[in-house]
Amino acid sequence: MTASRSDSVRGGGRATNGSAEAGSDATVQGSATAKSCFRTAVVPAAGLGTRFLPATKTVPKELLPVVDTPGIELVAAEAADSGAARLVIVTSPGKDGVVAHFVEDLMLENTLEERGKFHLLEKVRKAPGLLDVTSVVQEEPLGLGHAVAQAEKALDPDEDAIAVLLPDDLVLPSGVLDVMSRVRRKRGGSVLCAIDVPKEQVSAYGVFDVAPVPDATNPNVLRVNGMVEKPALADAPSTYAAAGRYLLDRAIFDALGRIEPGAGGELQLTDAISLLISEGHPVHVVVHRGSRHDLGNPGGYLRAAVDFALERDEYGPALREWLEHRLAPDWDPQLTSPE
Repeated sequence: MTASRSDSVRGGGRATNGSAEAGSDATVQGSATAKSCFRTAVVPAAGLGTRFLPATKTVPKELLPVVDTPGIELVAAEAADSGAARLVIVTSPGKDGVVAHFVEDLMLENTLEERGKFHLLEKVRKAPGLLDVTSVVQEEPLGLGHAVAQAEKALDPDEDAIAVLLPDDLVLPSGVLDVMSRVRRKRGGSVLCAIDVPKEQVSAYGVFDVAPVPDATNPNVLRVNGMVEKPALADAPSTYAAAGRYLLDRAIFDALGRIEPGAGGELQLTDAISLLISEGHPVHVVVHRGSRHDLGNPGGYLRAAVDFALERDEYGPALREWLEHRLAPDWDPQLTSPE
């Protein structure tokens, strides 16, 4: 694997420069009632965001706002709410702006405070206060598995599991990581998140080959027998597609070191998970029955923004009224005629 360099930006909870069985399977809507089984959340953010060019020529895709909050801040908040104490952001060379979002800007904070803009001050302080942030640079774009592998050097020796959150996937409502933690505490191994997609869409996803868990009390917890990447409908083993949330045993790093690179020399995370399954490592999936937005393409990004805005008291009522007016049959804006 290509070596990478890492930079710590940890600072007292704010970024600065520089398997035992326990209880029954939780419902997907449940909230955490016990300590999380991971301390570190890994967010791969090394991509170029080409589908959003020219906007991403200067602004990293992960910083594009969903209404008024960058997507990566939403993902970081999800990780923090589920018990993560540290965020490891995997970036590419020169892509420092993503990590900078979690750095205190004391000059801006002082200006907002002096002007009495305390609501905005609270917003500005949220990201740096979520959790400690460490950046790791992926020197070459060699696949998701390679990106995740770069995070191992940032872990403490006693950490036996990590969460991986893909910033393109916005999973709502939040809380699925809590459920995944409970499943890992009871069943060990690694736990993945899935959404049930329409049959005609399976070819756009990595799809799970699953089987029921005989003693599961939650039908949304299934055993994973394998994974198929973007299958044809006739070859799809199920309609359960990967949803960008992984709770991985530390054994994943050893597996990543033993798989063969695919096209373009890339290491795929799914290949490493499949290797673990073949060796008897328990892997389960939690089927999330909420919604999932793809922030990695403009269409999904727009839907996420509308969804978020409709749920906000400050934007929702006015936006709902305008949408009803805009979608009405009599909508027919006219260009003002010259005199």
